[in-house]
Amino acid sequence: MSIFHSLLLGVVQGLTEFIPVSSTAHLLIASSLLGLPADERVFAFNVIVQLGTLAALILFFWRDYWQIATAMINGIKTQKYVDDFQARLGWLIVVATLPAALAGVALKGWVESMAGAPLLWAGIRLLFTAALLTAVEYFDKKNRPLESATWLDALVVGAFQILAIFPGASRSGSTMAGAMVRGLDRPSAARFAFLMSAPILLAAGLYETVKVFQLPDAASFLPLLLTGFLSAAVVGWFAIRWLLNYLRKHPLYVFSVYCAIVGTAALILWRVG
Repeated sequence: MSIFHSLLLGVVQGLTEFIPVSSTAHLLIASSLLGLPADERVFAFNVIVQLGTLAALILFFWRDYWQIATAMINGIKTQKYVDDFQARLGWLIVVATLPAALAGVALKGWVESMAGAPLLWAGIRLLFTAALLTAVEYFDKKNRPLESATWLDALVVGAFQILAIFPGASRSGSTMAGAMVRGLDRPSAARFAFLMSAPILLAAGLYETVKVFQLPDAASFLPLLLTGFLSAAVVGWFAIRWLLNYLRKHPLYVFSVYCAIVGTAALILWRVG
């Protein structure tokens, strides 16, 4: 892997982490097209570069996170834990995070074993994402604001986030679909999906960071990680801004079509070797 590779993969990560087209699938496809081996270094890079998009997420929503944290602390002090909407939203994020966190630990070995066939799993998960986004857009009524979110909503969205631990699945697509299944409107579904993604991204990124420092050539790997981190952060910030504006007036069908096309192409590339 070179600096050019890390820069390009960081841009790919930034563009696709929040737009519901699966950043993991695109990183797998891009790595394969660049001729990068599906080894531990590339797998670790693809996870750690998510910290760049996490930085973009925190910078974009810093006011939201600050208000949520402050409200939760005040709620604990006054023992009125969910009277304030921001405090309740914080606890909803905690509840929504638990299913994927537990599943990630339980299925860790199985998920990592899938990294050996990147194009196959990228294609499968992209086609699944296409079908999922089409279904929720077509069948569900989406008119509830985020302020109406309940504990059941959080559990359902959290269950949908389990899909995102598998290679090629779209985290934002899965969680947005879960929120839309519960009737949240598109901007609210996207906002909740983004806010709840921070804990999982942070945990996965820090776990892989520890593993990188255990590699024998860890020092030589750091410039590549920094390049990917910065490019993913910058591009990710603009991607969040664009998507939230887009979803106010447009459905998800364009992303469904895109996922179907790219997923089919990935399977063809895998089949022909």
